[in-house]
Amino acid sequence: MLNALSVRNIVLIDQLDLALDGGMTVLTGETGAGKSILLDALTLALGGRGDASLVRSGQESGQVVAVLQLAPEHPARAALRDNAIPDDEDIILRRVQFADGRTRAFINDQPVSAALLARVGSQIVEIHGQHDDRALVDGATHRAALDTFGELESAVSKVRDAWESLSEAQQAVTAQKALVADALAAEDYARHTVEELGKLKPQSGEEDALAARRTHLQQVERSASDVGEIDEMLNGPSAPAPALASLMRRLMRKIDGGASLFQPIVESIDAALVSLDHTSDALEALKREMAYDPAELEDVEERLFALRAAARKHQTSCDGLSDVLDKYTADLETLQSGETRLTALEAAQAKALESYRKLAETLSAGRARAAKALGKAVGAELPDLKLGSAKFIVDHQIDSARLAASGFDQIAFHVQTNPGTAPGPLLKVASGGELSRFLLALKVVLADRGSAPVLIFDEIDTGVGGAVADAIGRRLARLAGKVQVLAVTHAPQVAARAQRHLLIEKQMVKEGAFMRTHVKPLDSAARQEEVARMLAGAQVTDEARAAASKLLSEVG
Repeated sequence: MLNALSVRNIVLIDQLDLALDGGMTVLTGETGAGKSILLDALTLALGGRGDASLVRSGQESGQVVAVLQLAPEHPARAALRDNAIPDDEDIILRRVQFADGRTRAFINDQPVSAALLARVGSQIVEIHGQHDDRALVDGATHRAALDTFGELESAVSKVRDAWESLSEAQQAVTAQKALVADALAAEDYARHTVEELGKLKPQSGEEDALAARRTHLQQVERSASDVGEIDEMLNGPSAPAPALASLMRRLMRKIDGGASLFQPIVESIDAALVSLDHTSDALEALKREMAYDPAELEDVEERLFALRAAARKHQTSCDGLSDVLDKYTADLETLQSGETRLTALEAAQAKALESYRKLAETLSAGRARAAKALGKAVGAELPDLKLGSAKFIVDHQIDSARLAASGFDQIAFHVQTNPGTAPGPLLKVASGGELSRFLLALKVVLADRGSAPVLIFDEIDTGVGGAVADAIGRRLARLAGKVQVLAVTHAPQVAARAQRHLLIEKQMVKEGAFMRTHVKPLDSAARQEEVARMLAGAQVTDEARAAASKLLSEVG
């Protein structure tokens, strides 16, 4: 509920503090008294577009403050909590407009963006005028209005949740398909690599071992001729051992004959023969060590070169080839498991789609029932609003191929203003006055099902009078039993229905320095005089006063 409005330094309005209560309040006054500027100021407080021309000349800024009282469960309070704004008992919206065009917005004295102020404000106050019926003609709001009327919020929530689950399932399938596609694109190369390295069977440290063996075999190959030459010298025809053995035997015979002087020589020859035997043994050991199959060197080199070629191909070391083999082996396993996972994800997607379709079909059926009921309810309001030959139609289109968070349905409010004419969208078919009355009929029907707690009607009775104006007044009064209603009106039949009457008038300030807008609450006598003026015009007659008294007493 809009509890109070305070305005400072806005054009035509100076130092205004206006207290407002629940029920129905009307604002009346002569044309040009400032009713529009008052609504502009309120719109500014609710997050509307700023305008530097609103600031009084000579002032740096002006400000508007709206104090609102909301139920604890009102969704605007959730928006405050979501943005870490104190959720006080009163919600205070404040907007400062600077003369240079800048604006600043505050909620409960905490700076906020204009967008957040507008979002919170729109949840609390709706302003409807003859040429500004956005909430009615904006097709984007029609589905939500129908859902609220049909009490389909639970079904809508289920469809939205099902849509989110379906979207997640679709995204998972899309991502998995991309992974499988990438794996398939690399499958041939992976299989070739696994086959190649599988045959090669690289081992950690194998390159070093093969390189050492190759070096050894190359050394053996190069040293073979030297070993043969040594063998020839030690064991060939000219080998010294047989000659020395023969000489030692001759000398030993001489020693046995008493020639002991040869003893040292015999001992030296014996030592030489022993040394030659050791040398021969070492040579035999070397020959055994150097004994090799020439094909081994070829095999070692072939293996070593194959490992190094594979390492260059895969841009790694020979020791890293095992990791390469493991990687491509895992890729092939991933491909197989990825296809299995893709199958499972596609099954989950199909299940999510089936669940979504069932819930969306249930919601569509509920909307069809609600559309029929809403059309009937609004239609019942039209005759008294001089729209008896008109029809209000909820155009409900179902496209089961359209998958969206809101379901299969497209909802649009259409009207047929005269028999025989084609129905169409409200904004295209209804005239300004008709549009306002269609709006009022809708608001009456929807008032207790999701309406904003404050509705402001700006001259929606323009161009009508008599019974139609009275019908509008009665419906505004009915609305005021459920929400707070503020109505700017020129119709005495509407003004007479209000619980409170505010008069908007111009006042001269400082001997003609400037004019300002003044808002004055009217007591019963002043109210009767104002209704009489609305009935009679500029010259208020006794007859007009009597008619005003009768009108007020009849509706009171």
